[in-house]
Amino acid sequence: MRKNFILDTNVLLHDPRSIYSFKEHNVIIPIYVIEEIDQFKRDLSELGRNARLVARYLDSFREEGSLKDGVRLPHGGVLRVCFTDRELPLSMADSNLMDNRILSVAIDLMEREPQSPAVFITKDTNLRIRADALGLIAEDYDAERVEITELYTGFTERLVSREMVDQMYKPGAEVELSGQDSLSPHQFVLLKDETNPSHTAMGRFNASRGRVVPLLRGMKSEGVWGIRPRNMEQSFALDLLMNDEIKLVTIVGKAGTGKTLLAIAAGLHKVTEEGVYQKLLVSRPVFPLGRDIGYLPGTLEEKMNPWMQPIFDNVEFLMNLSRADKKAGRGYHELIDLGLMEIEALTYIRGRSIPNQYIIIDEAQNLTPHEVKTIITRVGDNTKIILTGDPFQIDNPYVDATNNGLVHVVNRFKNERIAGHITMAKGERSALAELAANLL
Repeated sequence: MRKNFILDTNVLLHDPRSIYSFKEHNVIIPIYVIEEIDQFKRDLSELGRNARLVARYLDSFREEGSLKDGVRLPHGGVLRVCFTDRELPLSMADSNLMDNRILSVAIDLMEREPQSPAVFITKDTNLRIRADALGLIAEDYDAERVEITELYTGFTERLVSREMVDQMYKPGAEVELSGQDSLSPHQFVLLKDETNPSHTAMGRFNASRGRVVPLLRGMKSEGVWGIRPRNMEQSFALDLLMNDEIKLVTIVGKAGTGKTLLAIAAGLHKVTEEGVYQKLLVSRPVFPLGRDIGYLPGTLEEKMNPWMQPIFDNVEFLMNLSRADKKAGRGYHELIDLGLMEIEALTYIRGRSIPNQYIIIDEAQNLTPHEVKTIITRVGDNTKIILTGDPFQIDNPYVDATNNGLVHVVNRFKNERIAGHITMAKGERSALAELAANLL
């Protein structure tokens, strides 16, 4: 049965291509949605870009026919722009006149076209509740919603023979597992002795060789810029961070798991010790992404300092500076002055091409899928990019734990040989920080 999907303003601003997402069903856009979108078209933010994109899409459809009568969509549905003179009952209306009119269009369609069930699509939780109270079917919009509990972890366990576990500790070791076709490229495997579960070996599935191979040697004994992995998850993360064949790494974890510290340590090692990359480029979203940061005084570097202080704290921790060193003026700026590290504002990254660099994007959970696409497509030859973040700590009101850019990348790249992912759960910052992350 063909349905009528009525789209709210926030759906189109979240994903301008949502018009094409309903297959053979009809898509209805209330005229009042277009009026609201028109208010954003001059914004220089992501919302402004999406508003302009929606207008271009609708204008291209208008050239094919009357939007009032309906224009055929690629998958067989019909796109219409509708309005109504209906008013909501006074007891059910609120002070937001546009929301009332949008709901009125949905109710009018539900009653006039009973052969096509009306479904109201909005990302506004309260508006879905109001729609339900008015007898409408109301749903959230998420084209690629991934529940955080179902997110790919990058890790699995397998029971194997004692001989196979022992084999992993021999030089040049690699083993073939039964059912390994179900493993994703660069997925980590904890091999457990089926007769003695405490007898284990850690490995990573190398898809190009079709074998499980040991982790990179030396990290646990020698460390990376003075940092040694404290648990299995950190060992997995460092293996991804130090592997030059993997060009995209995503690390998801709660506060205190060591995501940012490990990424910066690996980046500094690759730049200063191995010379694989020319520079370490570090950035975090200046929330909200796209808004000018000129309200802060000083140069671009001075404007960025409040946002980048967590990065600087980690860098100075890795530099192992004493109190006397800090009094003498030593700090993170030494690496910047030497050209080994650069702080970048994501606001100005569009249009750049960044080759031969080790890029770290911290707090990537605050990015939208489109913003993440913009950033990753800046990557040039011999550049590696790391995205870190915690989907449960989101400040951006336009994304949530299921549809943010970080989760989107994990889901899209989990089967690609050029990418690797690990989810970290064990906190190592301090006993108090671990308790707070779990209890609060």
